[in-house]
Amino acid sequence: MAPIQQKALINVDLGEAYGNWTCGPDLELLPMIDIANVACGFHGGDPLIMMETIRNCKAHNIRVGAHPGLPDLQGFGRREMKLAPEELTAITIYQVGALQGFLQRENVPLHHVKPHGKLYGMMCGDYEVAKAVMQGIPQGVPVFGLAGTHMEKAAHDVGVEFWTELYGDVKYDSRGMLVIERKKQPWDLRDVEKHVRQQVEEQSVTAVDGTVVQLPLKSYPLSICCHSDSPGCIGIIQTARRVADEFNQKHFGK
Repeated sequence: MAPIQQKALINVDLGEAYGNWTCGPDLELLPMIDIANVACGFHGGDPLIMMETIRNCKAHNIRVGAHPGLPDLQGFGRREMKLAPEELTAITIYQVGALQGFLQRENVPLHHVKPHGKLYGMMCGDYEVAKAVMQGIPQGVPVFGLAGTHMEKAAHDVGVEFWTELYGDVKYDSRGMLVIERKKQPWDLRDVEKHVRQQVEEQSVTAVDGTVVQLPLKSYPLSICCHSDSPGCIGIIQTARRVADEFNQKHFGK
């Protein structure tokens, strides 16, 4: 097991509201995070929310990435859909391009692309899905994904820089795959701390069946993902932030 070679950062999905429907206390979370994954309109977000979210991130010096999802507002992008490879590529180009338009107005660079919800899970389990989405990512822009899955292989094959993720508020199965829930369940903050600390310090995770799974993190840049729609998300993100800061201080002195 090679030691993690870079600081652990915190990334959070933001801008997932739609119209008058709110999703998560985005403004309260900004001081706690390093990176935002901004919804691009298919699973959440709309033009006004995208613009406002980017401006808020800019004001807090938050790195901004695109968070494209399946075209499923009602299901919040957490229901599986069967799409042809060319459609997967096209919806990625469409959503990332929409966000880029707002980023360019604010002179904010596109930091990365991080697929959302069920699309992320489909990419982990299906190479052709992963490859099709990777082909829609702009040249030179990294992708956030789950190491040891088809996301990693497809990124390498297509020539997309890969950043690995850990999860503060998502459980893993015995294969090291994420257990994606339609509706987020509450977490005890003591469990969040244990969950995150095990991942960053031991590069392993305790799966839902109790088995300990090794995480093939390698030397990729690393961030810990938490979700703004999780019950008690402020406490979850504060806990993940504290663990990340302690890890960074211990290993990097900052």
